[in-house]
Amino acid sequence: MAKKPSRQKASQPARPSGSDRERIIATFMRLLAEKPFEEIGFPEIATDAGVSLGALRGEFSSTLAILGAHTKTIDRQVLDGGEGDMTEEPPRERLFDVLMRRIEALTPYKEALRSLLRSAMRNPGLALALNAMAVRSQQWMLAAADIPSSGPRGLVRAQGLALLFARALRTFVDDDDETHARTMAVLDRELARGARWVGLLDDLCRFVPRCRPRRRRARERDEGDEVVAA
Repeated sequence: MAKKPSRQKASQPARPSGSDRERIIATFMRLLAEKPFEEIGFPEIATDAGVSLGALRGEFSSTLAILGAHTKTIDRQVLDGGEGDMTEEPPRERLFDVLMRRIEALTPYKEALRSLLRSAMRNPGLALALNAMAVRSQQWMLAAADIPSSGPRGLVRAQGLALLFARALRTFVDDDDETHARTMAVLDRELARGARWVGLLDDLCRFVPRCRPRRRRARERDEGDEVVAA
């Protein structure tokens, strides 16, 4: 099992403060912890955040946009929160560390996540929108672990990682242990499975010309030209 990174006790979400944008996001996440996503309306958000509807519209076009802004904040927190040098660690260890940092960043919002997962199970459109949001985030998580995340192969990796992390989240929302022991075990198991799947993808890509790096294709073409010339 991957090694266990150091843990800090999670803090609770602060009461809405700061800029209009920050208060709107904090208010939305608090409401999401109290009621289903589809029942949260703009007037309620504006009133609870202490902003006008006009100010709310100026910041966000939809409740999904508010959720996306919160997700981006979590992304930045994870990307800026790396501790220690893990460059010598295997890719799986680096990714495990990054994803556990994400789990820690999400801990104060566990009730909101539980509510969101329930809504997604009832609403396929919401599930698809959340998946697209998750794929974008996981591309950044791959980058944080120094794992290629660009191009078609990177997109496939990010999609696989989004599904993998979603399975871990379903355990996380019911994991009351401060060390996230059950979540860590599930994440480690899913990463092991994912590593085997990525290995299979790499093997298959050897037989698909467009899946190979451009420089490798060019080198193979040059070598072939030399053989013909000889």
